[in-house]
Amino acid sequence: MHSASCLCGSAPCILCSCCPSSPNSTVTRLIFTAFLFLGVLVSIIMLSPGVESQLYKLPWVCEEGAGTPVVLQGHIDCGSLLGHRAVYRMCFATAAFFFLFTLLMLCVRSSRDPRAAIQNGFWFFKFLVLVGITVGAFYIPDGSFSNVWFYCGVVGSFLFILIQLVLFIDFAHSWNQRWLGKAEERDSRAWYAGLFFFTLLFYTLSIAAVTLLFIYYTHPGPCYEGKVFIGLNLTLCVCVSIVAVLPKVQDAQPNSGLLQASVITLYTTFVTWLALSSVPDQKCNPHLLTHLSNGTILAGPEGYETHWWDAPSIVGLIIFILCTVFISLRSSDHRQVNNLMQTEECPSALEATQQQQVATCGGRAFDNEHDGVTYSYSFFHFCLVLASLHIMMTLTNWYRPGEARKMISTWTAVWVKICASWAGLLLYLWTLVAPLLLPNRDFS
Repeated sequence: MHSASCLCGSAPCILCSCCPSSPNSTVTRLIFTAFLFLGVLVSIIMLSPGVESQLYKLPWVCEEGAGTPVVLQGHIDCGSLLGHRAVYRMCFATAAFFFLFTLLMLCVRSSRDPRAAIQNGFWFFKFLVLVGITVGAFYIPDGSFSNVWFYCGVVGSFLFILIQLVLFIDFAHSWNQRWLGKAEERDSRAWYAGLFFFTLLFYTLSIAAVTLLFIYYTHPGPCYEGKVFIGLNLTLCVCVSIVAVLPKVQDAQPNSGLLQASVITLYTTFVTWLALSSVPDQKCNPHLLTHLSNGTILAGPEGYETHWWDAPSIVGLIIFILCTVFISLRSSDHRQVNNLMQTEECPSALEATQQQQVATCGGRAFDNEHDGVTYSYSFFHFCLVLASLHIMMTLTNWYRPGEARKMISTWTAVWVKICASWAGLLLYLWTLVAPLLLPNRDFS
């Protein structure tokens, strides 16, 4: 009876006695993230080889042949359950689910707001809502849905790449600041050696990656775009690294350094790799599956056999999971990042109160938002909307749906990723020079 009530109640019921006590806000974000990962898992299953043959073995599921993608005497076209069509519909469902909560949770200030109970509880009913939206999404007629949703995914993925970059910048700043603090407290050079080792490692990986990009994506001949993209991003990364160690920048921001620059350089190189893997020219892109004489690039002979498990997609999926979990677990140590991500630092007084709650709430989540929320409910769900769109593009290799269920590689994906890398580098450069350009503002 207690377990059943927890499905309808608040997040404190979710933890068991063997689990450590955790803030209500953290548990809630983790459960919503689990909903997103469940949708990602379903999408991966529907992309897996052999799923179609198994579905056709169930006579009560699939209709004979590839007919219309609508219900026909209790049967459906299994093409809508497979490949990019399934991914688009599954990610549409998760994006719609989180967008609904984005609107519903606007301006929630504390857990005393009645809507906070919906945010932190009623998990069984919220899961049913997600399932209902998912089922409805698979009945959406093809028409222009895939094309329109592709461009929605492009915009959302662009924004999520920028969010990932902000998270990497914040992580590198926090890492550098904590290790420098430990080095000063313990008067040990080991922490400086550790920072030097990882900085050197990240720069070494970046140089190796740039070398491989030149080898595999800039064959002699017409691959001028790849050469320009790699060369320009490499130049910008070098400039950012130089700016990070300028004396004036160091005086304004003592915690800035090459560690942060090396992390941004490595991530920018990765985004450049993603961009080059979408170039619609098989001579300049070894990841394309089929090259036709008319210049179009198709992902598989049947259109829905999109092999997303190439190296860029796998690395992109891993980074997506890490960043999404990172959003769910912590707030930043820097006020600017908290303002951008709509989270709040935990004041010392509130932290002491939470320590008392941890001691008294063994194995249960406790309400740490009675006096004010620690993160914007609405913005958190908006981030999950963008995450849904980004993983949709990642799993489909950023291919645009074409006619007859074909998937076409376009320059749109290339330019979106390259522009995201440029925007990220400019954003980091701004964080370095902003204290010099605006000396009257506090950028500590």
